Amino acid sequence: MHRGRLFYKILIPILVLGIGLVVSFASYIYFSTVNSVNERIAGGKQNFILQTKNNLEQQIRTIEYAFDTYSTTTSFSEVVNHPITEQDFIAYRDVNTQLNYIATMGMERTQYALISLEHNWRISNGRLSKLNEEERAELIQTYIGNNDQSLFWVKTETGIRLVNTLPVFSKNKQAIALSDISLDTLDQTIQTGDDSVVYILNKQGELMYGSNPAESGLRDEQLKQVLTAILEEDEPSGALSLKKTDNFSSPLKVIYAQSDYNNWVYLSLLDQKEISGALKTTKFGIITMGTVLTLLIVIVAYIFAVYFTRPIRQIKRSLSLNDQTGSKNEIETIIHSIDTILTEKESLENLMEAEKPQLETQLIVNLFRNRVSAEELALKLPRLGYRLPENTSYVTMLIQLDNLGEREASDKDILLLAINKLVEEQIPPEQRLIPIILNDKTQATILRFTGKSEPEIRKQLFEQATALMKNAREYLKVSISVGISKTVDSLLESKEACEMGKQALHHRLNLGKESIIFYEDISRVVSGPVLLHYPVELESQLFDAIRLGDEEQVSRTLYLLLAEMMKKNKYSMNFEVALVRFVNNLIQLEQLLGIEVLLTQDNHALYHVLLDTRNPEEIERILVNEVIFPMVRSMKDKTNKQFRCLSEEIAVIVRSEYDQELTLEQIADRLHYNPNYLSNIFKKEYGTTFSDYLMNYRLEMAKKWLVESDMTIREIAERLQYHKPQNFIRSFRKKEHVTPGEYRKARQAI
Repeated sequence: MHRGRLFYKILIPILVLGIGLVVSFASYIYFSTVNSVNERIAGGKQNFILQTKNNLEQQIRTIEYAFDTYSTTTSFSEVVNHPITEQDFIAYRDVNTQLNYIATMGMERTQYALISLEHNWRISNGRLSKLNEEERAELIQTYIGNNDQSLFWVKTETGIRLVNTLPVFSKNKQAIALSDISLDTLDQTIQTGDDSVVYILNKQGELMYGSNPAESGLRDEQLKQVLTAILEEDEPSGALSLKKTDNFSSPLKVIYAQSDYNNWVYLSLLDQKEISGALKTTKFGIITMGTVLTLLIVIVAYIFAVYFTRPIRQIKRSLSLNDQTGSKNEIETIIHSIDTILTEKESLENLMEAEKPQLETQLIVNLFRNRVSAEELALKLPRLGYRLPENTSYVTMLIQLDNLGEREASDKDILLLAINKLVEEQIPPEQRLIPIILNDKTQATILRFTGKSEPEIRKQLFEQATALMKNAREYLKVSISVGISKTVDSLLESKEACEMGKQALHHRLNLGKESIIFYEDISRVVSGPVLLHYPVELESQLFDAIRLGDEEQVSRTLYLLLAEMMKKNKYSMNFEVALVRFVNNLIQLEQLLGIEVLLTQDNHALYHVLLDTRNPEEIERILVNEVIFPMVRSMKDKTNKQFRCLSEEIAVIVRSEYDQELTLEQIADRLHYNPNYLSNIFKKEYGTTFSDYLMNYRLEMAKKWLVESDMTIREIAERLQYHKPQNFIRSFRKKEHVTPGEYRKARQAI
């Protein structure tokens, strides 16, 4: 669909603003989440490093404490200063027991050894071995000669070796205790659970331990640079960010903790893969949210653009503008079209002024036909130049020719036009609406009166009617009669006023030619604006009786119908009209029922007979014997089978749905019949009413259940749709002359 420039002027700014807000909001959420994830992961790693440090130090201190304590005992001095041989089983066992005890206190899978420098023996892994002088000299040079400390650590190929020179507080070292902690033990002790790399550096920057070193990617010089940066921070623990340098191809964030015990530095890297994994769901959520919000903004922008350009589109549709005008600026197009419309409006106003009499005539005709609404009337009257005050009254005046004088019947139309011209010339325009020819025998004029009483209006009407009759007699050589309606307060009542005028003219047959007849003068005979009374309800009852074939009901209802027609239609012509309508309805009923009594070519003879008959009893006899009873007899033969089928269908419904809420109105809706009609045919076929038949069948079922089932009286009553058990007991006793309980006892006794 082609959209104009205004549509895109609204759509594009909303899209730009909305999408910009979505991007800003999503970016803010993303970076806030990244910072939060970084802090959370860094905090977790910081806690892990501290926990690892404390755990490892605790176990190392346990080993150190065990050896230090052992070195202060007399048994240690005796053993170390005693040359143990293969025959010194007791001394060997004591040393081995002590090492096993230290093993239970220390770390699992750690190898412990005790070396006597006094007597050159070594006990390790439960085995006793002798040291030669060369081995003894190497141990002294390695662990005692170059170290001022009694405790230190050495990295080995298989892990870390803890060296205790004993006794601790003596410069004369007599023994060396070695604790070899394997890499497996360290890996087990330092479990990251997330494949993070953990480094342990001594104070010289040497790598003592590295978990998963294959993935660390840090060389020795990089580790030393990291250690230097940590020492410069002078903080026991924390996070350190390293910028990109020659040694680091990308920025690096290190989580570390320093040990006060042995000056080891524990550190771990903040893995970007771990951060990316934690942010994976967040990224997906943000992208999804951004996509959804963007789609919503597009939809909202489109709806806004459509909504705010809807008036423009409506104006374009009203102006019949299409999208192929060549201009994308709808406002300019609409302005151009409005200018064109204004020009055309001026031309139409000129044309309307020329056609005004025809338009006014059509309005008056529509008023007499009751085809004008109040809104339409209020719109058209000002256009036709009428300004009618609120207290204006209206009277309809009808004129008919009494005779044509010496002219032919073909001149009637010309005479009516001449009379219409007489009215137009004689009555001033401010006192009337435009006079019109109502039909081939009547001229009509609506007169208006403002601020006048009823006697003044009547006097003026009489003078104008007398003048019109005089002018018609003098100029046209014809006589006319005038029928004048009652005063009405609205032009919307013009149809009723016209009917009043016609009714008044009907009485000229009794008054003679050149009559001026006011409807008010004959209102004692005519009941009012409702000129014809027809007993529709009685006719419906009569037709129902005909359908049922009920001759007695037909006779009774026909008598009431004719009496009502005569009573309410005191004027003989009204009664004749009502009688003709009744005969027409009888013929239509025959057509609907498919029977042939009145459907003949000489039906007009029946009309003449009835209209010429002035005796009501004779009219009733003709209708009953010659028309209605033959229809009833035809319907009896045709509907007996239909009645039986409908009655049997109703009975089947009762027998199958007796334990449900069931009414004749429900069955009538289901079968698409009138409830009264079904009630009549059911009673006629079964000799009982529907309600009695339903109650009797339910009571028969109750008798059966009382004998054949264990249901209680309340259960039977509820199943048979009795709202109270007392109502069921009352109905049962009324029919069977015993209560349900007594009936059950009597039947069970048999």
